[in-house]
Amino acid sequence: MKIGLIRCMQTEEMCPATRCLDAMRRKKAAFAGASGDLELVGVTTCGGCPGKKAGLRAAMMLRRGAEAIALASCITKGTPIDYACPFAARLAQVVRAAVGEDVPIFDYTHAPAKKKASPAAAPGCCGPRLEA
Repeated sequence: MKIGLIRCMQTEEMCPATRCLDAMRRKKAAFAGASGDLELVGVTTCGGCPGKKAGLRAAMMLRRGAEAIALASCITKGTPIDYACPFAARLAQVVRAAVGEDVPIFDYTHAPAKKKASPAAAPGCCGPRLEA
C-alpha cells in the first residue's frame, strides 16, 4: 500500500517524523493491521491552521500515487507537544471529502512517547537525541 503522510505545519520544525516513519516501516501502531508492503509516497503538511488545505494536499498525493492517507499523530494525538490540533476532526472530514469513501485514512501514526522524569532527557516524539 502506498501512503501519503499529512503532518501538522506548526510541529514540523520540532519533529522530523522519525516515529511516524518508524511505525510505518515496522507496521506498528496505526499500521499494524495493514496488509502487504507499505511505501511512503510523500509527506506534506496540513497547510497551517485551520487545516483547510489538507484536503487539497491529500488529493494531490492520490494523483501522485498514494492509495491511502495517514494523518500524523501530531495532528490527532498532539505529539510532540501534548496538544492535539483543535481542528483535527474537521480536518479529517475535509480529507475524507477530498479523497472519497474508498480511500483508507489512518487517523494517527504512532502512540505518544512515554514521559520521562526530566524533559531535557526525554527523547520526545522523534526518537533519541543525538549528542554533539
